[in-house]
Amino acid sequence: MRVFVTGVAGQLGHDIMNELAKRGMTGIGSDIAPVYSGAQDGSAVVNMPYRQLDITDADAVSSVIREAAPDVVVHCAAWTAVDMAEDDDKVDKVRAINAGGTANIAAVCKDIDAKMVYISTDYVFDGQGTEPWKPDCRDYKPMNVYGQTKLEGELAVSGTLEKYFIVRIAWVFGVNGKNFIKTMLNVGKKYDTVRVVNDQIGTPTYTYDLARLLVDMIGTDKYGYYHVTNEGGYISWYEFTLEIFRQAGYTTKVVPVTTEEYGLSKAARPANSRLDKSKLVEMGFEPLPDWRDAVSRYLKQIEY
Repeated sequence: MRVFVTGVAGQLGHDIMNELAKRGMTGIGSDIAPVYSGAQDGSAVVNMPYRQLDITDADAVSSVIREAAPDVVVHCAAWTAVDMAEDDDKVDKVRAINAGGTANIAAVCKDIDAKMVYISTDYVFDGQGTEPWKPDCRDYKPMNVYGQTKLEGELAVSGTLEKYFIVRIAWVFGVNGKNFIKTMLNVGKKYDTVRVVNDQIGTPTYTYDLARLLVDMIGTDKYGYYHVTNEGGYISWYEFTLEIFRQAGYTTKVVPVTTEEYGLSKAARPANSRLDKSKLVEMGFEPLPDWRDAVSRYLKQIEY
């Protein structure tokens, strides 16, 4: 199986390329930089085929993907700077990447009859209430530009293709790139006390584990919408931080605060990021391990 992966300089794309290599599958990676600019960690992704690609350029998307001739395109590339997306001078660019770029890829997948995986987010919902969001829920009410443009990407995929997997994830961490764990480790090293919000609830997602599931998924025809995070229940960012510091051996004091007390960010954040993952098991996929176990394995992979 030939798999074209966008956004390989990011956390998930990097791990998918390594998972493909591990299974002896052909992965062709792409990102906007002229050469691969992700973690130079000696992993397989560094030595796999790489194509520079600006996904907002429809002609380039068509020619590069057609030349790669993949059976599947796993689309990880996205604008993910949630606060910066709210800037008036950035909105058009964010939409061009998250919506337009995704539509370009979906169009080529249709023409060459390739499967497509689109990585999406709980931000397509309004983030209210306490009920976990179900993957086939269509009650979309994005609360910020990022969520709105990711939803537009979802609709481009579902409106163009039949052979697609739309996979929503949350609270992502991986070796290749910035994330909440790395931020907390840096802050916890510098300060005796940190304030962390306790009224935003969800579950972390380790890209190493997610990559395994996605590669399992593309070998099937079980198309549709899925929600994926690690197992282990729903927690707050405060509880997540406590466990990170416990496993890292930090004695930093963690003070729980409300979102309002912490200070409003430019982009509204969801209070409810609970994702219902029961469809995974129903469709015969193996759930991801407990998030605490994922943190333990992750901390062994990074320097802090």
